[in-house]
Amino acid sequence: MSMITTKDGTQVFYKDWGKGQPVLFSHGWPLSADAWDAQMVFFGQHGYRVIAHDRRSHGRSSQTWDGNHMDQYADDLAELIDALDLKDMIIVGHSTGGGEITRYMGRHGTGRVARAVLLGAVPPLMLKTTANPGGLPMEVFDGIRKGTFDDRSQFFMDLTMPFYGYNRPGAKISEGARKSFWLQGMMGGLRGQYDCIKQFSEVDFTEDLKRIAVPVLVAHGDDDQIVPIGASAMLSAKLLKNATLKIYPGADHGLSVTHQDAFNTDLLAFIRGE
Repeated sequence: MSMITTKDGTQVFYKDWGKGQPVLFSHGWPLSADAWDAQMVFFGQHGYRVIAHDRRSHGRSSQTWDGNHMDQYADDLAELIDALDLKDMIIVGHSTGGGEITRYMGRHGTGRVARAVLLGAVPPLMLKTTANPGGLPMEVFDGIRKGTFDDRSQFFMDLTMPFYGYNRPGAKISEGARKSFWLQGMMGGLRGQYDCIKQFSEVDFTEDLKRIAVPVLVAHGDDDQIVPIGASAMLSAKLLKNATLKIYPGADHGLSVTHQDAFNTDLLAFIRGE
């Protein structure tokens, strides 16, 4: 397996397929690089070099006790990008991964980035505060913490229903997609996944977004039950200097799976500047 070892000794797993302009993918919680397989094969077939990593404490990377926070995620990503010497890259983040790439660009700049994509992403801030009245109350995230701690296996399986919109009337449920989500989630470490809940819910990415000047595609389903569109994509698109907002009517949080072909087509067009 391909690994880099970070400055603090953490092993970060990554996939690196194909040749051409690099497209780097960052996954959501509690998943792994495997969540992007359909996109990686699609873009690899279209002449791109595709890279995806397992965030520390997720997937095949080290399960660390310390460092499970957004600044470290961004620094790990920077070490991977530097190690692979990625330039003129397209950087794509889903959900928590959208926060990770936003913090990376805010913290390390966009010198290696040509374009970015935020898909169902958590920025600017998920938590409801006085300044962010459209966010979700702390009780929601306390519930995620309790579910993850008490019975992680069952909680992850249950989470697939709203994640993919399978709890909606008439939804075509894929038991395979549910099992894949569960398997990816169970590969990670409980400590790091538990810590990550605070990171995707309470970290404020407002200032990071304001620093980003490269073109950014902000893609979101308007029936996203995990990261509601009003307090995320709609606000991020306003804070970014050069944003294109793409709303998928009726789409769920896991639309890269449930709307795979449409998203791949739209992402390819954005990368090509069409």
